[in-house]
Amino acid sequence: MNSTPQVALVTGAGSGMGRATSEVFLREGWAVIAVDIVPPVLEADAGRVIPLAMDVQDRATLESTLEKVVPELGGAIHAVANIAGVYPPSTLETYTEELYRQVFDINVLGVLNVMASAAQYMPEGSAIVNFASVDGFQVSPGQLVYGASKAAVIMITKATALELADRRIRVNAIAPGWVDTPGNRATGRMDAAAAAIPVGRVAQPAEIAEWAWLLTGSPTAGFMTGETVTLSGGDVIR
Repeated sequence: MNSTPQVALVTGAGSGMGRATSEVFLREGWAVIAVDIVPPVLEADAGRVIPLAMDVQDRATLESTLEKVVPELGGAIHAVANIAGVYPPSTLETYTEELYRQVFDINVLGVLNVMASAAQYMPEGSAIVNFASVDGFQVSPGQLVYGASKAAVIMITKATALELADRRIRVNAIAPGWVDTPGNRATGRMDAAAAAIPVGRVAQPAEIAEWAWLLTGSPTAGFMTGETVTLSGGDVIR
């Protein structure tokens, strides 16, 4: 491995799409700062994974931890994948202030905190991918607060793409539909959802992870910024 590898910061790295995205970066020879609420366990050569138990709601801890970790990896972060998120159901009748704070503090404030904490280490040519959702574009019954939070992520992506353009840092987003993650399997609704998707199935986390790599680590998307890619198997077409 190169003595100064490219470095990716991935949140929600403990499972699902976050874990799959971490594995893609590792496959490509990068080092990964793997962030989750409990330390993620990933298979890799010694030194290539830095598992961190952190809460994305806590900007001060994010900043102080990166201040210690990043210099040991060469001093730069070349890609950020904001994947950590929660999606408890809610309606106008059932939402609470506590639920609202939880969803927005993790899904929106968390994205801002990670970008702000990482951006100071990001050189020209680096990139960020934020995970939104098709629910940010189209109403999903029973996901009032979650859908609103993901719409906010889409707008944050546009705004920060312009803000960071002068530094030649690109910011894009991914809006997945149904993905075969542990959380989605636990809903018991995945088989019914798959039957309604035009391509006849849900996505696998590895498929979404390849898009995270394409938007950040690959030169293919080097002229793309401020956009949100919808990955729904035709369920939501924009």
